[in-house]
Amino acid sequence: MRIRAGFIPLVDAAALVAAADRGFASEEGITLDLVREVSWSNMRDRLNFGHFDAAHLLAPMVIAGTLGIDSPPVPLSAAIVLGQNGNSIVLAEDVHAALQAHAGGGDLADPALSGVALRRLLAARRAAGGEPLHFGMTFPFSNHNYLLRYWMAAAGVDPDEDVRLVVTPPPYMVDGLRSGRLHGFCAGSPWPALAVEEGAGRILHLGTDIIAVLPEKVLALRTDWAAQNPEATTALTRALIRAATWCSMPQNRVDLAQMLAAPGRLDVPAEIVLRALEGRLRVDGSGRLRENARYLTIGPPASRPDPDGALWMYAQMARWKQLALSGRDEETVRGCFSPRLHDAAVASMSGADAGDGVGAFMGPRFDPNDLGGYLAELTAQSAVMHKS
Repeated sequence: MRIRAGFIPLVDAAALVAAADRGFASEEGITLDLVREVSWSNMRDRLNFGHFDAAHLLAPMVIAGTLGIDSPPVPLSAAIVLGQNGNSIVLAEDVHAALQAHAGGGDLADPALSGVALRRLLAARRAAGGEPLHFGMTFPFSNHNYLLRYWMAAAGVDPDEDVRLVVTPPPYMVDGLRSGRLHGFCAGSPWPALAVEEGAGRILHLGTDIIAVLPEKVLALRTDWAAQNPEATTALTRALIRAATWCSMPQNRVDLAQMLAAPGRLDVPAEIVLRALEGRLRVDGSGRLRENARYLTIGPPASRPDPDGALWMYAQMARWKQLALSGRDEETVRGCFSPRLHDAAVASMSGADAGDGVGAFMGPRFDPNDLGGYLAELTAQSAVMHKS
């Protein structure tokens, strides 16, 4: 079977690239054609109109697309989380220096302190008649947008009045910073690292400084396509779970970095990709490193869709007036990020029933709402086996 999938040149496309280039897809009987895209709006439209069967997609876009916010409603399903976390907030060198001057000698690594320094800097610019700072983010329905807003609002900065948030495709972020059209941005790897390497800016915060655990990209399928192609859906999800597991192994990072760095994929230096995979980022021109093991997580257990993470993103949409809260929509959001497709693929790999989120090779089905009953069944089973 042939499946056409779009991807944006980002490190968290790793499982898709590995599935195609390392052979995990072909082993599942899939010819996986990857098409490199530039913008998330293009990705959404090509998935919606059937140009793509599957897409590397911003997690909040699955919610927005299904609910029909800013585009015709097309129900989408997240088959697997391709990457958890992985973003950074970057400032132009001169803006970072100005922020430090308003930090009162404090450490800008603290997002609470840096937010207050930003508020003071913006007030000083207004008093001097200066224009608001422009921050790039990749799409209105993106964690880049929500991370920037969360950080700013916590310090009393109104992201709709005090700054300008500008939609910018990820590959153009560094150019925007270098040209002065952007004063900062929030994006995923490799673009923050490239801004540092090229002397255009420095990393102020990792996304994990703002929110510790956040589903960032998913493999999105049109829900009707998944229903009409159940075998292809299971095979593709299975291939991606296997690929993501391979990507998560430290001994494979060098090979993965070289694979991702290739022309036609990310087309950037492999060393930059490797540092992102290791959670070791250069934050400024001096070569100073910032390390965080959670910076970007690919593979199990992070690859299993989590409705709770989806509801956090849905809450941010409501907070910033992109939608109004609705009990019916909450259930729809849970459905978008149901682990059903993921668990069906896991079960087909192991023969175990993973529909309970555990997938034990034998024994009673785990029921998180009746732990006493579950333990009683286990005890009874053990007693029977002991007598046999």
